[in-house]
Amino acid sequence: MTRPRIHPAWFVAVTAFVALVGAAGFRAAPGALMVPLHDEFGWSTSVMSLAVSINLLLYGLTAPFAAALMDKFGIRTVTTVALLMVSLGSGLTVFMTESFQLLITWGVLIGLGTGSMAMVFAATIANRWFVERRGLVMGILTAGGATGQLVFLPIVAVLAESAGWRVASLVISGAALLVVPLVVRFIGDFPEDRDLRPYGAPAEWEAPARETGGAARRAVDGLRRASRVPAFWALAAAFAICGATTNGLVGIHFIPSAHDHGMSETTAAGLLAVVGIFDIVGTIASGWFTDRYDPRLLLAGYYLFRGVGLVLLPTLLSSSVRPSIVAFVVIYGLDWVATVPPTVALCREIFGEDGTIVFGWVFASHQLGAAVAALVAGVIRDQTGSYSLAWFGGAGLCAVAAVLSWVLGSSTRRASRRADPTVPLPM
Repeated sequence: MTRPRIHPAWFVAVTAFVALVGAAGFRAAPGALMVPLHDEFGWSTSVMSLAVSINLLLYGLTAPFAAALMDKFGIRTVTTVALLMVSLGSGLTVFMTESFQLLITWGVLIGLGTGSMAMVFAATIANRWFVERRGLVMGILTAGGATGQLVFLPIVAVLAESAGWRVASLVISGAALLVVPLVVRFIGDFPEDRDLRPYGAPAEWEAPARETGGAARRAVDGLRRASRVPAFWALAAAFAICGATTNGLVGIHFIPSAHDHGMSETTAAGLLAVVGIFDIVGTIASGWFTDRYDPRLLLAGYYLFRGVGLVLLPTLLSSSVRPSIVAFVVIYGLDWVATVPPTVALCREIFGEDGTIVFGWVFASHQLGAAVAALVAGVIRDQTGSYSLAWFGGAGLCAVAAVLSWVLGSSTRRASRRADPTVPLPM
């Protein structure tokens, strides 16, 4: 047999990255489309925030079941269906006339579709196709979402302002649809199906036994086992705060908040796109660090830096782009989802073969936090006329997350060993 110069795992990873970019188009949409929708239909910030909250909640709750479905039906099939749902949900928005239709399209359809393409998809690719460089690959794939935001956010903002929000929605729909042929052609379910070993696997590597049984039962069983381990609750709580302070607060409400201070929507969207640029750098770097340093320490540091940024944000926003707000978006971008690679590593280390499904549940808490924060921030804005309390509350939560990450020490990992003897102790 001739050994390929480039391991096929890298082609799978590149295709997964492109798929995540295509699915991430909607992540850029709500913040850029809230003002145009309000102007046309008169819908309040609270109503639109509710649609986003439903989306974020389903985005998270779908993740652990999607991981089990990928085990049962294959990565390719689940990913294809997910992209089609994102495309359908975004395309149908052009026919909206009532606010409840926003809940169905933005909330349910796109929530289920993007949830199946969530970080669990990235974790599944990294865990199945790589033994070496898992942290780096997880960082690169996680950055796919940021790249999607980077690519689509300025486009959505400019189209919404010049051609109308309906054209912007159709662009998002088309982008998700265009990725489907690549997924069908290049994404493989298991390396052993192609007579391959994962990248970096030793010569004596043997394919693990494949899971059987219903996807829902496997997801629930994984939660039941994990719930007996204190480390799971610490990871879930910290990651819920991560979601609240990224997707829920800044991702959804940064543009409306900047607009409150007199900044144009296009300019604010451009700043948020800068977050996406530096998120790519930060997340890949975090993956590299995760392969070499204690994930607990990385997480504690990430949350502390994020909290400082949120404390300062209300004083940085103005009608013009000043160096201070540019510094904020750069630093916040480096920290945006840098938390993902160390969190995935801890799930794998603590929960062994259950690690991917357990991460699905931890990610569900991430989106639950994002959903609550998106709704609460919208209500705060409607009731007080300002987002300041939302930013300060997020900063306080980051301090809590830093403490929770710090206490994820050997005692909690040994507790996981007592709860499930099949879970290996760290070396």
